[in-house]
Amino acid sequence: MDVQRRPLKPPQAAAAAAHRPSLHNQHRPSNHQRSSSSPAALDPPSPKASDALPFPLYLTNAVFFTLFFSVAYYLLHRWRDKIRNSIPLHVVTFPEIAAIVSLIASFIYLLGFFGIDFVQCFIFRASHDAWDLDDLIDEQPPSNLCCTNAVSPPPPPISKLVDPEPIESSISSIEDEEIVKSVMDGKIPSYSLESKLGDCYRAASIRREALQKMNGRSLAGLPLDGFDYDSILGQCCEMPVGYVQIPVGIAGPLLLNGFEYSIPMATTEGCLVASTNRGCKAIHASGGATSVLLKDGMTRAPVVRFDSAKRAAELKFFLEDPVNFDTLSTVFNRSSRFARLQGIQCALAGKNLYMRFSCSTGDAMGMNMVSKGVQNVLDFLQSDFPDMDVIGISGNFCSDKKPAAVNWIEGRGKSVVCEAVIKEEVVKKVLKTEVAALVELNMLKNLAGSAIAGSLGGFNAHASNIVSAIYIATGQDPAQNIESSHCITMMEAVNEGKDLHVSVTMPSIEVGTVGGGTQLASQSACLNLLGVKGASKELPGANARLLATIVAGSVLAGELSLMSAISAGQLVRSHMKYNRSSRDVTKIAP
Repeated sequence: MDVQRRPLKPPQAAAAAAHRPSLHNQHRPSNHQRSSSSPAALDPPSPKASDALPFPLYLTNAVFFTLFFSVAYYLLHRWRDKIRNSIPLHVVTFPEIAAIVSLIASFIYLLGFFGIDFVQCFIFRASHDAWDLDDLIDEQPPSNLCCTNAVSPPPPPISKLVDPEPIESSISSIEDEEIVKSVMDGKIPSYSLESKLGDCYRAASIRREALQKMNGRSLAGLPLDGFDYDSILGQCCEMPVGYVQIPVGIAGPLLLNGFEYSIPMATTEGCLVASTNRGCKAIHASGGATSVLLKDGMTRAPVVRFDSAKRAAELKFFLEDPVNFDTLSTVFNRSSRFARLQGIQCALAGKNLYMRFSCSTGDAMGMNMVSKGVQNVLDFLQSDFPDMDVIGISGNFCSDKKPAAVNWIEGRGKSVVCEAVIKEEVVKKVLKTEVAALVELNMLKNLAGSAIAGSLGGFNAHASNIVSAIYIATGQDPAQNIESSHCITMMEAVNEGKDLHVSVTMPSIEVGTVGGGTQLASQSACLNLLGVKGASKELPGANARLLATIVAGSVLAGELSLMSAISAGQLVRSHMKYNRSSRDVTKIAP
């Protein structure tokens, strides 16, 4: 391949190079001799265009700049006079001809100077690249110089520098090996293994083996055995290849409404369980917390379109008319024996209508239940409004798994407020801070700070931490942590400023004790620990409502502890102690 060489050398060096023997026979100077040579002798400076000028470069540039602008001004002035005196512009005098020639000459110089300088910077850079290549060849040992045209191979990609872990096969039969090959060749779709084999564990192991071979990466650290794959078929997760282990810690007991609860929290964040546990201790020592369920209603909001805004408004008036509610409620409630329509809130955007249905859903979180009820109502409305075009069963006015003001204001799922009065001695001995300091910090951080940030429902310290940990442990939908973590934390000095009143208001806690991931063995055990496993037989919906209040009480404990740690300056120290382990657990695992 052609390699750009360095600029020509001085005549002496060129003559010496002409009589130099071949690379594999010539005597190469030692590293010491190279280092002792001066840089000027080895790499003479390359010639530049400015070396040919009779005057210094700055003086030449100044002359041509002055000439260019002077003659340009002179010509413009002369042409203006000709226009005023009605003299044709093509009639020129000798001074004007000289000025035009000077303008062209100075323009050519300036263009050439800057153009040459611009091109020369690239030539200079390329020549330096060639020098670096020569130096690299010169520094190779003599054994590598037998072939002067050899080029070293490019460095391997970063992913190849680390040896991949060996792939551990979980396939033991020849029949399964053939199925793995069929999956890799695309003859058997990976998603159909469960239905074709009739064995969910076997399907997961074959899919896992095919995945490892196709990617060339091991999944040895991802557990496969010890999980009931039949329990998730068609309900929780498709195409499984294993399961993820998340440690579950226990905080508490939390004294809430006169009962004690041990709170399961699945998390990988250090200090979270310990901090929540300290908050539970402070609440317990002060007589416990009290929670109140304000509202219970899951929502779904379809979007429909009409040919005109007037027609869309007619449906809005029809849905919001109390006379029609009983009929709509009867149609909606056919979807389930637990679904009970509570209300319909409409919003109009031109000829598009958004209808936000709210209903109780028993002990289920209720997304599927309310969607079925909404579909019944849409089918019913089609007879009276045949021109209604259903665009989508969900129009984001619900709003599910997204931060939205409608959930913050109107609520979604369970709306809960939880409060406690923490005694002064508990604040000092357990929380290691002062009541006045907590009140001031809460105002400046959770209220003013969040307002400055433009927060939506985020007027708290870390409600999302506790909600996520409990959701994962109890089989809730982790994505609904977004709206479920809407929370405003309030702190106020009471009893003549001695004690602390703390509360959390959470308008959209979305939980259930049946359906989804709640039926998995691990999650079911955590629900059983709280005493809310499954559906309540005595009072439908009681278990889900109780779980929502427990979530709010746990958030109250977490808020109290973290705010105290920040107030007392303990946050960094605690994380450095509990969340900075240098132990490599991958080498400890069997």
